[in-house]
Amino acid sequence: MEYYDLIIVGAGPAGSTLAHALADSGKRILVIDKQEFPRDKTCAGWVTPAVMKSLDIDTEEYGAGHTLQPISQFRIGMMGQPAVVNDHEEVVSYGIRRCEFDAYLLDRVTAPKQLKTPVKSIIRRDGNWVVNDTWEAPLIVGAGGHFCPVARLLGDGPGSHETVVAAKEVEFEMTPEQAEACEARGDTPELWFCRDLKGYAWVFRKGNYLNIGLGREDNHKLTEHLNAFVDEMKSDGRIPSDLPGRFKGHAYLLYAHAERPLVDDGLLLIGDSAGLAYTQSGEGIRPAIESALMAADIIRDREDYSAQSLQPYGEAIAARFGNRAISQDHGWQVPDWVKMPLASTLMRSHWFTRKVVTEKWFLHQQVPPLEVTQT
Repeated sequence: MEYYDLIIVGAGPAGSTLAHALADSGKRILVIDKQEFPRDKTCAGWVTPAVMKSLDIDTEEYGAGHTLQPISQFRIGMMGQPAVVNDHEEVVSYGIRRCEFDAYLLDRVTAPKQLKTPVKSIIRRDGNWVVNDTWEAPLIVGAGGHFCPVARLLGDGPGSHETVVAAKEVEFEMTPEQAEACEARGDTPELWFCRDLKGYAWVFRKGNYLNIGLGREDNHKLTEHLNAFVDEMKSDGRIPSDLPGRFKGHAYLLYAHAERPLVDDGLLLIGDSAGLAYTQSGEGIRPAIESALMAADIIRDREDYSAQSLQPYGEAIAARFGNRAISQDHGWQVPDWVKMPLASTLMRSHWFTRKVVTEKWFLHQQVPPLEVTQT
């Protein structure tokens, strides 16, 4: 049996950020993930300057060897209506490829990593947690996404009671012919809201890579809406007519909808495993990074990992993202006050699409970068 102070299940942005932030803590840490890295992780993939600052990433250095698409405009519309283009006149976000970004973050981790290793069992033994009957620790952190096995230990793993957003997307490198024919611009991601306000689609170009997808609450209609959107984008020339590969699906919880507890004795959830994706946009990278950094601050100097001792983490999450119990934004993507036919008019407004949709819902410019203890 190998003993550690902390086992992190999941090596994505949340898990790798937590391990990196605790590098100077003196704790023995093990990171486990079922996949090898770099991994194929389809994601619309944009990160704000606030995220890069929290991660202490030099954008020039990162961009020298990785895809880093500066974003200064957004093209936003409701399906079936003309789009509105807003120019922010400065870089307000960056497009990244998750296969590169996640591997970059994990490469910074100096702790031992056990990759290509599915978690088959987690049992409680003498006050510690034992993973796969091989690794033991008093604290285990779930960072394995929506279906994280650690979330199931808290009695609230994936189930029919959860309001889950399902998404399908594809990302591929365009041929020179496709790149020339594609009218989507790299500095201008496109966001298209479904007319029933139960989801939105996107077209996001990152250099010669193109990401197309759609996410909705009602999974049974997801493919229908996706196919209609893709056909419309093809007919308008926004995307190439010949898309390679199949659209891949994934699921996540919106913050205001999630009911998962965040801590228990020797257990703590971060990122998508905790259901922290922003309610209006579904974006999960910033909440994943920030939850990991907040968890690191709580864990750093503690040896008591009881639920009571870890509760300040839950309080920090509520202070940063709001109290789920009193959240007023219970709808998908848009608050209750944005209803049809009002939404149809609002989505044609330069002020609304810029000040509310992009700057507030997607970029969260009103929220300053998280101040955390740096390594």
